Amino acid sequence: MTIVRAKKNLGQHFLKDKNIAQKIVESLSASQIANVLEVGPGMGVLTQFLLEKSYQTYVIEIDTESVEYLQSHFSQLQDRIISGDFLRLNLQKYFSGPFAVIGNFPYNISSQIFFKVLENREQIPEVVGMIQKEVAERIAAPPGSKTYGIMSVLLQAFYHIEYLFTVSEHVFIPPPKVKSAVVRLTRNDRQHLDCDEKLFFQVVKMAFNQRRKTMRNSLKAMITDEALKHSDLLALRPEQLSVSDFELLTRLIREQPKNI
Repeated sequence: MTIVRAKKNLGQHFLKDKNIAQKIVESLSASQIANVLEVGPGMGVLTQFLLEKSYQTYVIEIDTESVEYLQSHFSQLQDRIISGDFLRLNLQKYFSGPFAVIGNFPYNISSQIFFKVLENREQIPEVVGMIQKEVAERIAAPPGSKTYGIMSVLLQAFYHIEYLFTVSEHVFIPPPKVKSAVVRLTRNDRQHLDCDEKLFFQVVKMAFNQRRKTMRNSLKAMITDEALKHSDLLALRPEQLSVSDFELLTRLIREQPKNI
């Protein structure tokens, strides 16, 4: 039985099932990608299986104790161990071309990790991550679902998202109070939004911050009275709108601006 530390934000929990680690690594389908970056490898539970693959594995770890462990136990990594914070990392310094991202992501920064991926989406065609089950369900939710929200729309604008499998709390010692899940994000064909991207993000966030209201009411501070008369989408609630619908509303707002 292999036991490795889980993320600190889960408390002192230890992953005891190496089959889960191997299954996570096998979920990475980017066979044409030369490089893979593992975020938060800890003591290398995923790393050991990544190193069996044909791509070059890089790891980034913020915990100095874990970095020392990786350096002493994974000589194959050589100079590909990055000591630092993924959220602050200049990815272009290490990767000139595309690379995949994988990891057992800390629950408390998983959303920030996904925003970092979005910012670098032209270089990151695929992500496989283990995250809190509730978050996984939320980002993979389709329009019309009660869990469909801000992260669903923003990530689905540029990635196809698959909820792959649930990870029981019983594969950790001691078991955490929540289940985990593994998701895969694969870059879709949308190269650019068909609207102003910054405004798109504003519209999505404002809509879901008042998700019980119709779009007409939640966006009234952003759109002219005249424009309010011209879209059936404004009678809907935000969870009923697709990415394309949000693009359309963003164009409508841009074409008929109002002081925000």
